[in-house]
Amino acid sequence: MALTFVRDPQLTPALREELADLWLDVSQAGGAVGFVPPVTAEDIAPVMQRQLDDVTSGGARMLGAYGGAGGAGGAEEDGAGRLIGTAFLKLNSHHLMTHWCTLVTVMVHPALQGGGRGKAMMREAIEMARDLDFHAVRLGVRGGEGTERFYETVGFKEVGRVPAAIRVAPDDHRDDITMWLPLI
Repeated sequence: MALTFVRDPQLTPALREELADLWLDVSQAGGAVGFVPPVTAEDIAPVMQRQLDDVTSGGARMLGAYGGAGGAGGAEEDGAGRLIGTAFLKLNSHHLMTHWCTLVTVMVHPALQGGGRGKAMMREAIEMARDLDFHAVRLGVRGGEGTERFYETVGFKEVGRVPAAIRVAPDDHRDDITMWLPLI
């Protein structure tokens, strides 16, 4: 499937619905995007709204990844034309840190993972940060998922770790891993 990337897509009702569906599907599959399954659309809605409000106010920038036409299956099967992934660049408001941003809510639909789409989207997010004149990108990763190895493949390095900082269940605490990618 060919991907199309849209920087700062228009936040239409259709996009909001696709984002809500994507976020729910990723969360239900165990993706580390702020929730632990089981999760409902009602759980995600206020968090998504705050994130989109941040985009609207200029505190964040959105990258949308859309499935291209021409996959092996039909449009529903291959995600053609639909939002299949996101990454948000969260801008810093502190005047001493405006030269770098934080990558948040990075996700690719679970049914479409493993085919290089995540790496392509990450490369586009990194280029977006460069084009916005950021000097570096920070990324927070939930330990115990192995995703830090994926982010290392696009250049991020672990620069810090807070043990047991994330509680996904009463008896399941994960490390909060900070990763960093210099752009200059």
